[in-house]
Parts: sequence; C-alpha cells; structure tokens
Amino acid sequence: MRLCFCLLWLCGTLCASAAMAATSLSVKDAAGNLVSLAAPAQRIVSLSPHTTEMLYAIGAGSRVVATVDYSNYPPAARQLPRVGSYMGISLEAVLRQKPDLVLAWQDGGYPRELERLRGLGVPVFISHPLQLDDVASEMQQLGRLLGSTAQADVVAGQYRQRLQQLRQRYAHRPPLSVFYQLSAAPIYTVSQQSFLGRMLQLCGGRNVFGSLSQPAPQVSIEAVVAAQPQVMLADQAGILAMWTRWPSLPAVAKGTRYALQADLISIPGPRLVDGAALVCATLDKARRSLGLTLD
Repeated sequence: MRLCFCLLWLCGTLCASAAMAATSLSVKDAAGNLVSLAAPAQRIVSLSPHTTEMLYAIGAGSRVVATVDYSNYPPAARQLPRVGSYMGISLEAVLRQKPDLVLAWQDGGYPRELERLRGLGVPVFISHPLQLDDVASEMQQLGRLLGSTAQADVVAGQYRQRLQQLRQRYAHRPPLSVFYQLSAAPIYTVSQQSFLGRMLQLCGGRNVFGSLSQPAPQVSIEAVVAAQPQVMLADQAGILAMWTRWPSLPAVAKGTRYALQADLISIPGPRLVDGAALVCATLDKARRSLGLTLD
C-alpha cells in the first residue's frame, strides 16, 4: 500500500514538474498571441536588428541561425545569413534554416509570410517594444522561451537599474522644450507613445509634440515653428539643416541642434539605455549653451 502511494506521489510530482516546464515555455507576445514551445528554442531566425541584439545580450547568440539586413550588432551578427530586410523576407530562405522559433517585428511589413510560417507549424514571436521598459520585459520573455530565464533576468535587471539611475540623475534638471525629427519630407516626429518620447522625458526634456496620439506622427513646418523648441534632435545632421531658414527658432539661434548616433536611439534593443544616456548628456550640453544651471 505504501509502495503504491509512493508511486502515485512520484507520478504526480513528475506530471506537475512537466506541466511547470511546459508553462515556462509559453509566453504572450506583443500582439497578444500565445507562443508555446515543446522544448527550449535552439534554432532561431531573428527578423529585426533589435531582436537579434536582445538574443545576444541574454547569451543566446549561438542559437541565432539567420537574421535580416542591418542586424550588425554585435559584430558576430554580421556573419549570419540574411533572409530579408524591412521590406520583406524570403519564406524559402527562412524555412531552409529549419527554425524552431522565429522572432518578428510587429511593424516589419510581412504579415502574410508570418501567417504561412505559423500554418507550417513554426512558432512566431511578435516583438513591439514601444516603451523603454518593454526592452527588458521582452528579453525576459525570450529567456523563458529559450530556457535561460536566470541570465535573461540578470540582463533585464541591469538594463532597468541603469534606466533608474538616469531617471534619478536627471529628475531635477531645468526643463527644455525639445523637437525630435525623424525625417525631413514629410516631417515625422515622436510622441510620448514611443520609446524616443519617453527618453526625452527621462532626460528632463519637454517634447513639443509629446501629446499627439500616434507614436510617430507627421507634423508641419508651421507647427514646428509655432512650437519654438529650444533644442532640435535627429539621427542625421542633414535632416536638421533645413531649419537654418528659420533663424528665429531658439534651437537655430542658440546653436542647439544635435545629431545623435542612430543605432543607439533608433533600435529598441538593450543598447537603448546607452541611447538614453547619450540623449541626457546632449540635453545637458544644450543647457550649458543656453546658460542654464545644472543641479
């Protein structure tokens, strides 16, 4: 009788452990889809630069078998086979890699191919980090799918800690009105619904278009001139050159237009915290130019 009880207990324990293991390999992605794996992913195709960076950051670079154009960081990622770009992917090239997990960007522009992959039984995880902390959360989700939660949790914790340090350091800086320009014609900017908008806020900037509802809204020249930003930022100096024709703009008159390193501020991967530090340092540079006292 005691033997039977022990066997039943052991069986129940093993079943519970199996259920817990299965649960740990299931996450909801940014699109709300449940992504479940039978075993930790070993062959991953990453369809965006930021998910490639996330995988390397959590120690899973050796499991990435292919990626897309512009996935150039870390340097090891440059050696990976390419299966497409932002404009589209080759379904055949993806399938040749025999992936057990595909990571895709929600705004990547190839929904039909992703649906075909799902139809063929290939798990697809949709990534869409819009806010600064989304990067850490997604790294933790990927850690669960890869069976490496401990390392992912450590990396995510370090990322969050650095963000918090920046928040504390710049919380009491003199506020600055800031315009961030994504493109010249048409003019696109960022709102508080984007990680770039939140980055400006973290650094003590007041985004002149922060209240708009779209993450990357289109604005007019007249709207920018009316906003009279003290600082103008972009990832290319050429974009900001157009405002020289409006010398009454404070950012033009005071020489507070700055081009930032594109990769650090435009790719929502683990280096985004480095981008935040760069933005904060740049706004401090503008404060000095404007004669503001730093706390």
